[in-house]
Amino acid sequence: MGKGPVTRYKVEVLDGDKLSRREDVVVTEEPLELRLEWPGRPAAPLTVTMRTPGADFELAAGFCLGEGFAVRPDALKTVAYCTDVQLTREQQFNTVTVTFDGPPDREPLERYGVTSAACGVCGQQSLDELAERAYAPVDPVEAPLDVVLRLPDLLREAQPTFGRTGGLHAAGLFTADGRKVVVKEDVGRHNAVDKVIGWTVLNQHSRKGLVLVLSGRAGYELVQKAVAAGIGMIVAVGAPSSLAVDLARRFGITLAGFTRGERCVIYSTPGRILH
Repeated sequence: MGKGPVTRYKVEVLDGDKLSRREDVVVTEEPLELRLEWPGRPAAPLTVTMRTPGADFELAAGFCLGEGFAVRPDALKTVAYCTDVQLTREQQFNTVTVTFDGPPDREPLERYGVTSAACGVCGQQSLDELAERAYAPVDPVEAPLDVVLRLPDLLREAQPTFGRTGGLHAAGLFTADGRKVVVKEDVGRHNAVDKVIGWTVLNQHSRKGLVLVLSGRAGYELVQKAVAAGIGMIVAVGAPSSLAVDLARRFGITLAGFTRGERCVIYSTPGRILH
């Protein structure tokens, strides 16, 4: 198998005039190459993203939905690690091939290249172009304020690797009454979101009425993924960007940021968070 979510190192700790030596755990960061194939078109590399190993198939499925390649529920035929004999065993577990049942709903025009763990692939640069995608309408979500304020803590409780390393982002899907559906961790914010959305794709789980909770800030690319998945509410621990707010308002997504303690800031459709 490939590497796990954490890597162990022997370290020295300097604390004032004291020196100690111990073993430490650090979040694992490894490249994942995504390949796409469909009938009449052999598998070809699309992009490489830096991610934390684990839930790789969910990451790939979520990425394909977010980029408009797999809008139809049955567009994906298989998602699997690559078995190319030219790859080493470690490389095989760092390469995922997504097979479509036919041409994808939106054919990639070119290879995306390498994306960092800090920023997702944003295949288009304008809200108008995103609006032209064949996404289903976003269903409004209403949630009580007390539930919204609890969601960051509920997300944190489901982050075991962060508890060990302090070096991971997380995303989770919760019901409007605060029940956890799925939580995933990753070194990249966008990867964590792809993983939870991809989990719903591969498990054929409805996203209707769910709330996307983010452990950090809400950037444009994360709201874009919510639009693609038809998720009607986003609750973030950190701040949103201006383009994220514009996108949420345009597509009718409730967006709350700085959600900590007894306070949150509602940037879009405030009437859906019930006082």
